[in-house]
Amino acid sequence: MPSRHAIYSWHERGHSDGHVKNFHLPLPEEVYAALREQADALSRPATVIAREAIEVWLRERQRASVREAIAEYAAKHAGTTSDLDPALEAASLQLWRKRRRKR
Repeated sequence: MPSRHAIYSWHERGHSDGHVKNFHLPLPEEVYAALREQADALSRPATVIAREAIEVWLRERQRASVREAIAEYAAKHAGTTSDLDPALEAASLQLWRKRRRKR
């Protein structure tokens, strides 16, 4: 059972904006024990540690989704006019050739 400190921490300090939803999450015994051990070691409520871990995972998934969407777009449009602006490509090649001649 969570301590009153953990409940107070979650509802009062961590999310004072009032937009908090509870989520029941059954954990395997090993995961639960490891979470409690870390919470005790850090002197922090296990609920806070679990919430922060979930938030980190969600941010990482969001970043991965964006990378995947960019890679899909790049693969789909490779070699087309959406891939690279012809005028920009010509200008970059001119600049590259000038730099090569100087060496």
